[in-house]
Amino acid sequence: MSKTECTVRVLRPEEAGVLDNVAPDVFDNDIDPRWTAEFFADPRHHIAVALDGGQVVGFASGVRYVHPDKPPELFINEVGVAPTHQGRGLARRLMHALMDHGRGLGCTQAWVGTEHDNVAANRLYASVGGVREDFVLYAFRLVPEE
Repeated sequence: MSKTECTVRVLRPEEAGVLDNVAPDVFDNDIDPRWTAEFFADPRHHIAVALDGGQVVGFASGVRYVHPDKPPELFINEVGVAPTHQGRGLARRLMHALMDHGRGLGCTQAWVGTEHDNVAANRLYASVGGVREDFVLYAFRLVPEE
């Protein structure tokens, strides 16, 4: 299918069921109904999807957040596209849809993190106008590994 045949849009909370039909390797893990319900119950969480027919073949998710000294910002958490649909511009379309949605929510800035050696992600983020800023990230495990 060509990229024009896929629909890209932001899901509304009542559309959580759209995530019941996801192509392989779009998300890191299987969709969990508990986390899906919690995601859509929180109005700060947002997800844009690429649909090929009724199947989700890509997504970009983000969180609108505020801080006492800053206007709202959009943290882009993750972007994924099924291997069968990569190279068609869907990731760019998903990023634009999510950032446009963030603007509509009053966000003045969006940001996303990735690894230095993730060539595809770095190329994507630069292609949609992102400016690379180097920073140090610390991760903390809050529960023991299973």
